[in-house]
Amino acid sequence: MTKLKVGVIGAGSISGSHLHGYSVHPEVELAAIADLNGERAREKAEAYGIPHVYDNYKDLLANPEIDAVSICTWNNSHAEIAVAALDAGKHVLCEKPLAKTVEQALAVQEAVERSGKQLLVGFVRRYADQAQLVKQYAESGQLGDIYYAKASAIRRLGNPGGWFADSERSGGGPLIDVGVHMIDLCWYLMGKPKPVSVSGNTYRKLGNRSHIEGLSFYKAADYDASLNDVEDMANALIRFENGASLYVDISYTLHAAQNEMSSKIYGTKGGAEIDPKLVIVTEQFNKIVNIEPQLDHLAFQFQESFDLEVAHFVDCCFGKAEPISPVEDGVELMRMLQAIYESAALGAEVVLNTEAAASTAAAAKEGV
Repeated sequence: MTKLKVGVIGAGSISGSHLHGYSVHPEVELAAIADLNGERAREKAEAYGIPHVYDNYKDLLANPEIDAVSICTWNNSHAEIAVAALDAGKHVLCEKPLAKTVEQALAVQEAVERSGKQLLVGFVRRYADQAQLVKQYAESGQLGDIYYAKASAIRRLGNPGGWFADSERSGGGPLIDVGVHMIDLCWYLMGKPKPVSVSGNTYRKLGNRSHIEGLSFYKAADYDASLNDVEDMANALIRFENGASLYVDISYTLHAAQNEMSSKIYGTKGGAEIDPKLVIVTEQFNKIVNIEPQLDHLAFQFQESFDLEVAHFVDCCFGKAEPISPVEDGVELMRMLQAIYESAALGAEVVLNTEAAASTAAAAKEGV
């Protein structure tokens, strides 16, 4: 059997989920790993039996044996490394977000088109069994026209610090870190309608809150409580060309009684709650009916979903499948994220597509 030889760029926390996915795949050989921190790269190499270790990603890309790479680095390097990998003839699985800006994301898309290689964006929530089942319900028409969705990912205490809290490396705080997953999941299940306008807010009110005692939370490897120039919390309303809308709110820290993870979509024939656990809602015989599908897990399974994402990436590299999360979707999510930050800075709604927004407004006016 011909195996896909894979290199992983970035040996931080998220790389472990990629490495596990590759390590359990029968058609993959983990061949190389690179990280600016050579010691950290060597530790991962030893754990997974990886023969080639680099402290510069360019040296990894120069290895002709490597067929594909996972990019697990800081957000500000995603686009640069993705373009370089594609131009070096490698397939790419890039962690979300695809880039820090729309312009960078478009440069990656151009590299995909000229290279002819595959690129998948790491929208791992799409690959979960629960999401794929809801997608079947939506595409079969059983939910009707999906016109509204809302999502929350509220941490009352959970600023990971480190590069996550450094806007230069991350591009933002909870919105670009966790919010991208929540927005993408709902948008994907809504059928990926074209966004036309965004009204967003961001807040920096509470800071890192490192003084809080008695509660533990995830801390980045380079955690530094004094380094924090990203938002604590963000919210946004996104309007789409088909008249649908999506509301989202996200926080690293908030005076909330408990953490909250929630994502829901609503249609004319039914709805679906994906988080905290899957429920399908519809009507039968003039009664409202809650349907609980019989799955091993009704809640999102982190590592299992990464394994599914990696398996799909491998299939795409071998030409067995088309990407579920293609580069075009990474560009569109970047448009929405950037628009939310722009709207917050301006204190006003941002229009993404003037012609489509005008058409949507005219249709709404006629319907009144």
